[in-house]
Amino acid sequence: MQLKPGFPSAEHKCASETIVEHFSRIKEVESVILMGSCARGKATRDSCLDMLILVQPEILTRRKDALQERWQAFYESEPVFKKLTKVGEYSHVDLEFVDGCFVPKPRGWTSGPDEFELDIGNTLVYSVPLFERDSYLKGLKAKWLPYYSEELRQERLASVKQYCFNNLDHIPVLVKRSLCFQAFNRLYDAFREFLQALFISRRIYPIAYDKWIREQVEEILEEPELYQQLPHLLEIAHLESEEIAQKARHLRHLFEEYIEHARA
Repeated sequence: MQLKPGFPSAEHKCASETIVEHFSRIKEVESVILMGSCARGKATRDSCLDMLILVQPEILTRRKDALQERWQAFYESEPVFKKLTKVGEYSHVDLEFVDGCFVPKPRGWTSGPDEFELDIGNTLVYSVPLFERDSYLKGLKAKWLPYYSEELRQERLASVKQYCFNNLDHIPVLVKRSLCFQAFNRLYDAFREFLQALFISRRIYPIAYDKWIREQVEEILEEPELYQQLPHLLEIAHLESEEIAQKARHLRHLFEEYIEHARA
């Protein structure tokens, strides 16, 4: 995927250059990666500057606290970062240290989708390396792109379906008990799990399950007719009614049509 990175202000650009200059001097740092809306050319002056600092696992385990302290001191002392905060409503630096170890984490029945595919996608696909020292980042891309193994994909898809349908199955019971807010929460979790399963079924990494939905479904998945149905799933006119249960049935139908039947 060819990205068109872009900075919405001179302050965003200057801050990114300052970060690259700072971390390129630290020998433990493998890569400085621009991610988020700036990496995809979608940022506005209100957008934060999302940066990832890639460090090999064994080094990050030993040095993470020291690296964070060094960064925090630099961030607080460097005027360019203060200038960035005055550009827009949320224009600040959001910087995270990562090691490139992508492992599915345990989740619960009511926790919503996990971030396994999101972490891979936002680190390796929807991002732009601004500095690379050696071949560690290239090795990660060779391992995880264009997608992870078929065995893991089938396992992940079955698991996500199980969580999604569990949420959908609870909704009619909750509606009967007049637990409408919990029913809506289950619907929203199932909606996000549907998106997770949709991306897994297409062997494409997602950006997020709660924003950039139109961009992802229409442009990345190339399913504009599906997107037209998605906003209506969460449009509830009467919360204390059977409407949420009806939306749950519609979402189950979409899962069967766009995921299960598409695989047949």
